[in-house]
Amino acid sequence: MSGLFGSLSQSVTALNAQSRAVEIAGSNLANVNNASYSRQRVLIADRGSIQTPEGPKSLGVEAQAIQQLRDTLVDQQLSREIGRTAALTSESEANAKAQAALGESIQRTDGANEVSASGAGLAAVVSQFFNAFQAFAARPTDLGERQNLVQRASIMVDRFQSTDTRLAQLQDDIDTQVTAETVSTSDLLLSVAELNGQIGSLELNNPGTAVDLRDRRQAAVEKLAAKIGAETRPNATERGQVDVFVRDAAGAPIVLVSLASVTNDVAFDGTQLTAGTAATPIVLSSGSIKGLLNARDTTIQNLRDSIGDFAGQLGQSVNDAYNPTDATGDFFTFNPADPAGSIALVSGLTPSSLKASDSTAPGDNTLASAVAALVSTKFDTAFGDNFDGTFSQYYSGVVSGFGRTVSSTEGRLEDQKNIEKLVLTQRQGISGVSMDEEMADLLKYQRAFEASSRMIGIIDGMLDVVVNQLVR
Repeated sequence: MSGLFGSLSQSVTALNAQSRAVEIAGSNLANVNNASYSRQRVLIADRGSIQTPEGPKSLGVEAQAIQQLRDTLVDQQLSREIGRTAALTSESEANAKAQAALGESIQRTDGANEVSASGAGLAAVVSQFFNAFQAFAARPTDLGERQNLVQRASIMVDRFQSTDTRLAQLQDDIDTQVTAETVSTSDLLLSVAELNGQIGSLELNNPGTAVDLRDRRQAAVEKLAAKIGAETRPNATERGQVDVFVRDAAGAPIVLVSLASVTNDVAFDGTQLTAGTAATPIVLSSGSIKGLLNARDTTIQNLRDSIGDFAGQLGQSVNDAYNPTDATGDFFTFNPADPAGSIALVSGLTPSSLKASDSTAPGDNTLASAVAALVSTKFDTAFGDNFDGTFSQYYSGVVSGFGRTVSSTEGRLEDQKNIEKLVLTQRQGISGVSMDEEMADLLKYQRAFEASSRMIGIIDGMLDVVVNQLVR
């Protein structure tokens, strides 16, 4: 009798172990398309044996633990690559919006090396403005040419202002987006801290068993990497816990999450990200916020500065040629601190008030010709000008430089996506779910479960014989 009851106990533990294994195999299959899920495995082991008068007797098998198949180093590498991809993605998207604001169609004829611009942007309206001045110089008394010149001049200054306004608004939009990303970052920090606390509680006596919570925490960590390039490291005192940190200008870590607490929150001061009550500036290594700020402060600001130099040189040169004695009135007015955003026609300038010269001689076109000649004038920074070369050469260089920046960012993004894909494939080889393998395991554990069930049935039949038929 005791032998039958012992066998029954062994069969029950085996049944429980195989049942747990079937459950985990089913869970793996259910999460085959879950990118955040890490494959799990049941560790089935012998419970040992006891010594009886008849000899050693096995205690059966049991499901001792659930093992999560993860490689911490690969996870960290993938987080870094995710952050780099996010930075280049957000920067590339901001560059595309800047190109639309510029109003130029940029063609890349040889990768990033040959870039040309066309369309109804500044290049076209500046060319039309000088063409109108040339026509005015040729027919200074023609009212139609005078009206056309004032109209072309109005269109040009409006295009300068609207282009600068669109680029400035894009920078403001980026600020708004960074603010929203910062709020989302704070939420993610809270999520990681809460998951740390839950994992610590559940794994107090069973380290490594809170596998689903660890998956959720890793997913949150990767989202943080995609936003601010956050890094992680094992907590120095608590096993299974991670600290989340970024770095300051000296490269020292600024811990954002430790155990179940957010030690330093992240804020955006309008210029950069800071952390902690002392508002320590964060030096971002990757993440979407880095890409946005880089586009705002470098690509877009440089473009605005270049267009400002263009507008300032154009306005000052035309005024010098149109009003050489500084006594009869300028053609343009502008603020030297913001020439592109402020350039405008002088108040009161009308077709009838246009002057072709300062003299009263009929047909004299001295001033109009001087302005028209500016189209081919080469400027020189050595003599205090804003740039070197002609207007068309300078602006073509500005657009070409911007086009190369756009193309370079897109090229680096494609390369980075390939690198991230390689690392992701590497992790999938470790943590990803294989349907073939899981189906084989599912069948194996199901058969083992059926065998244990049948064993219990056989023992039940034997006990029935012993109790109800032999013992009378």
